[in-house]
Amino acid sequence: MSNEPSNESSNELARESVTVLGLGAMGTALAGAFLAAGHPTTVWNRTAAKAEPLVARGAVAAASPEAAVTASQLIVACVLDYDTLRSVLAGQEAALAGRTLVNLTSGSPEQAREMAEWAAGLGLAYLDGAIMITPPGIGGPDATVLYSGAPDVLTRHHATLAALGEPVELGPDAGVAGLYDAALLGLMWSALSGWLHGVALVGADGVRAADFTPVANRWLSGAVAGFISRYAAQTDARSYPGDDASLDIHLAAMEHLLHASHARGIDTTLPEVFAGHVRQAIDAGHGADSYARLIEVIEK
Repeated sequence: MSNEPSNESSNELARESVTVLGLGAMGTALAGAFLAAGHPTTVWNRTAAKAEPLVARGAVAAASPEAAVTASQLIVACVLDYDTLRSVLAGQEAALAGRTLVNLTSGSPEQAREMAEWAAGLGLAYLDGAIMITPPGIGGPDATVLYSGAPDVLTRHHATLAALGEPVELGPDAGVAGLYDAALLGLMWSALSGWLHGVALVGADGVRAADFTPVANRWLSGAVAGFISRYAAQTDARSYPGDDASLDIHLAAMEHLLHASHARGIDTTLPEVFAGHVRQAIDAGHGADSYARLIEVIEK
């Protein structure tokens, strides 16, 4: 009988150990995903009792931040904010040298860049991340995590971090992941508010949200996604041919939306923002341009 380890045993041996700092709803989900993927996982939280369900699943609860930091080469942090993380890591500078910190704490691009500079001074490899899913989706097929920072970190730890969701690498500037996070959340809120306005509008005439939504989703994933892809090139080139629909045509359609909303007592704040941007561009002489022209209104 061969003494060589089985493939299953080899895979077990190859799984990287990881420390998770912070066990709020998201930190708990992160630690749970690492455990589910078979990674030896150490956890730490100021309120130690929050670790108990994870310990029951096989995690090791560290008694202190120092014990948590020294337990693994890869440290994943998800705490309240950047100041909290710095306070947790205070006094651990010597232990952090030579390790890797993946910071999934929410914050601004500027905070991420400051954290990256601080880490570099310690000899600590640093990657900043933005989680684009809520805690129940961590580790699932729709989970995506954006990363920016030290270029080699994601390559080195890709297999481990993939347990959380699909890793998307955004380059060496540690602030970019947070910047994408803010921009994508803005896109989400705009889309959700537009959908709710649509639900309210058709609902005033007796149409159920459940009937409207499949048509809305088809519109968003088809035509609207196509507009976005087309207008990205126009925006980068600062050239806005209105060969699909000019701003004059858009404004006429917006007036119909405003009329229908007023007639049904629906709040018009959102469509008035759209129409206001279009009117500014038309007043500046750009009525024949595409919707992408509005980037220059928004940037101002």
